[in-house]
Amino acid sequence: MLCHYDLKSKEAVSPAGWKIAIIATSHALMGGTGEPTGVSLEEFTTPYYAFVNEGADVDVFSIAGGKVPIDPRSLKPKGEAEESVERYLSDASAQASLASTEPVTEIDVSDYDAVFLPGGHGTMWDVPENKGLSNVVAGALDSGRVVGAVCHGPAGLISAKYPDGTPVVRGKKIAGFSNSEEDAAGHTATVPFLRERRLKELGADYQAGPDFKPFAVRDGLLITGQNPASAQATVDHMIEALKENKN
Repeated sequence: MLCHYDLKSKEAVSPAGWKIAIIATSHALMGGTGEPTGVSLEEFTTPYYAFVNEGADVDVFSIAGGKVPIDPRSLKPKGEAEESVERYLSDASAQASLASTEPVTEIDVSDYDAVFLPGGHGTMWDVPENKGLSNVVAGALDSGRVVGAVCHGPAGLISAKYPDGTPVVRGKKIAGFSNSEEDAAGHTATVPFLRERRLKELGADYQAGPDFKPFAVRDGLLITGQNPASAQATVDHMIEALKENKN
């Protein structure tokens, strides 16, 4: 059963004592189109506040460090946005966390209980082959830590391998933005590859629900969500896994 959290509350629901690393894209353009992109804001804000509400200490990183670009398609005017985005728009501290980040290479996995990868189309260019991120993801899973990713975020799982060379996704149930969703979004010819296809090539057991509907899967300590609407379901599974990991 999934748990739900009060995104309006500024107080933690319970003092979990977890440390969470959220790692966002640093890429701001859709290939050679000149169209702006970046992190999908709801895919950052919904997990961010769910973790904060649990009493977690959340550190925000990015691939290159510095200011994280926000995909303008995910930034609606105040009063029209998703609940977690509305909270972010009035939260100077959360805004500052995206405005000034340390690079992924500064992460010491042993300091964290979980790693989360939000999506946004920017991830398709700077995330998949980033060695620092691959080391963090593989190191987290290999040492019994929780790893979550949503929508285009699972692109960050593609190059991660265990010490014996096995891809971390091999044989795992994995969700992520589907081929049909990418086609509906009009970006099939723009992105450098399709996650669904690449994950299957790596031996993942790719899972999907209806297009643009909430869908997330948990396979042990690895949790993935299909699309922006799946951010809450993804973090619910992560919190469930974190609680089990503490027992």
